[in-house]
Parts: sequence; C-alpha cells; structure tokens
Amino acid sequence: MELRERYEEELALVRGLPAWMGMLAALAALVLFPLFTPRYLVYIATLMAIHTLIALGLNLLTGYTGQISLGHAGFVAIGAYTAGILMARAGVPFPLALLASGFSAAFFGFLLGLPVLRLTGPYLTIATLGFGIAVHQGLTNWEALSGGRMGLFVPKPAVGPWVLTSEASLYYLTIGIAGLLTWIAYNLVRSHIGRAFVAIRESDVAAEVMGVNLTVYKTLAFALSAFYAGIAGALQGHLLGYLEPQMFTLFESIYYFSMIVVGGLGTIPGSILGAILMTVLPQVLSGLREWLPVVYGSIIILIMLVEPWGLYGRWIRIKWWLKTWPL
Repeated sequence: MELRERYEEELALVRGLPAWMGMLAALAALVLFPLFTPRYLVYIATLMAIHTLIALGLNLLTGYTGQISLGHAGFVAIGAYTAGILMARAGVPFPLALLASGFSAAFFGFLLGLPVLRLTGPYLTIATLGFGIAVHQGLTNWEALSGGRMGLFVPKPAVGPWVLTSEASLYYLTIGIAGLLTWIAYNLVRSHIGRAFVAIRESDVAAEVMGVNLTVYKTLAFALSAFYAGIAGALQGHLLGYLEPQMFTLFESIYYFSMIVVGGLGTIPGSILGAILMTVLPQVLSGLREWLPVVYGSIIILIMLVEPWGLYGRWIRIKWWLKTWPL
C-alpha cells in the first residue's frame, strides 16, 4: 500500500510546472528524433510506440482489472489483418481501416469476455491462451482470407493525398496515435471506470457489493484492451509491410505479457518502460535469438523477486531514496 500511495503522489506531481517543462522537452525530443538519427533507430522507436499501445491495453486488463491474458497476440493479429485486408483488397482509406481494426478487435474482446466472466486464475489464463491459438490456426488455414503461410502484403498508409512511405512519416503517425491513446488511458484509469477496474482486481465480491456491475466492467476491460491491441496490430502491419500467421504465436503473447510485468503492473508509465526495454532487448541480443525465451523468463523471475512493482516501482523507490538521503 505504501508504494501505491507513492505512485499516486507521483501522478499528482504531473500538474506542476517543472513536470510540464519536462513534458515539453520530451515532446521536442520526440519531434526532432528522426531528423538526427539513422533510419534503423527510427524504425525501432516506431516499434516501441506500437508495443507501448499493446502494453497499455494489456495492463488495463491485467494490471488494473486483474484478468490475466495469454492470448493477446490474437487481438493484435485481428487488428493487423483487418486493416491489411480492407486496404489491400477493398481499397478502404487508411483512417477508416485503422478504426475498423480497433473496433473489430474490441468486438472479439467483448465476445471473449462474455464466456470467461465466471473464470478466474488458471482457468481464465487457459481460456485466453486457447483464443490466441485459435486465431493463429484460423489465419494459417483460412488462406482465402489471410493468404495463409504465403502471407499478405500491406500497402503504406495514406492521409489524404500524402502516402506515408518513409520511416520518419510512419514514426510521426505512430507516435501521434500512441500519445493520444496513452493520454486516454491515463484519464481512463483515474475515472470511475478505472476505479471499478481496480475494485474488481482487489475483490470481485466486494466490488459487486459496492454496486460494480461485473458483467459490464469485465467485458469492457476485455474490449478496451483488445481495441488498443487492434490499433497496434494495424500500425505494425503498415510498419512491416507484410503479415503472416507466424508473427502472432503464443511466444508473442508471452512477450507482450512480459512487458507489463517488467515495467510495472497497474501503472501507465510502467507499460511504457516495459515496452521500451522489451523492444530494445531483442535488438541488443540479436546474436542469441534462440535464447530469447530463456532471457525473457529470467528477467520476469528476477523482476518479481527484486521488485514486484517493476521498473516504475523501482524508479519511485530511487526518487524517494534521493529525497530522503541525508546528504
């Protein structure tokens, strides 16, 4: 509870002038970043923003509502293929295809949320795991829709007459969308909806006694989480220019889950920190790619042993230690 109180105090500090100055400096750095860095680093930064969206959505479901999901790659895949198919085969404009990707994933999230309302613990985890596997197998075998193992080429997005073909243009698009959805998530968790999510996480029974409709808020948590994943999937498809089912396996779901565990469950900054670290790590360890699952597992175990609140929890502890340091 003490660390939770410190986290709330950190959120309150955002209203101060120094914090706003820091935010303006960070915004300037984000705007200028593509102008002074190699194209590969711009690509990695864009991928960080996409992973941040996935982590934010998953944290709304798992960190705030307490509903563990190991099938989130399925929602990412639904969003990616929805946008890809609509644009490549139906000629739907990018803005509409992007919204369709989010709402289609949210629809499947809602459908998944309904039958698992009464499930908790390992049973809920197994149900979401089965969903992710079902989506992967469906995309693999339904070749007429997804292209199967041959894959699907995704056209570059266009905003009006401007086709975004460069890494910098895709970077600005993704950063802008990620920033908007991060702001929405930040305000959402501070609203009555966020408080209802936390009440469900702490105790289903107590939340229901207090008047929280479990059916409404649990399905809402699944739908919101899937919406974020669907938007991220669409942006990922445009960034890579190609989709195929092996991009959305169980390993990817575990990879996404590790982001929020490492960054900090139940925190918006933790989602961002975890996404950044887990995006950079495969690039640093590219020569040990076959050992990445072992590395991810080891990091999760280490974080849970040393700092259950993740990187953001450790950052708060360090700041408070510096404030109380006698020197």
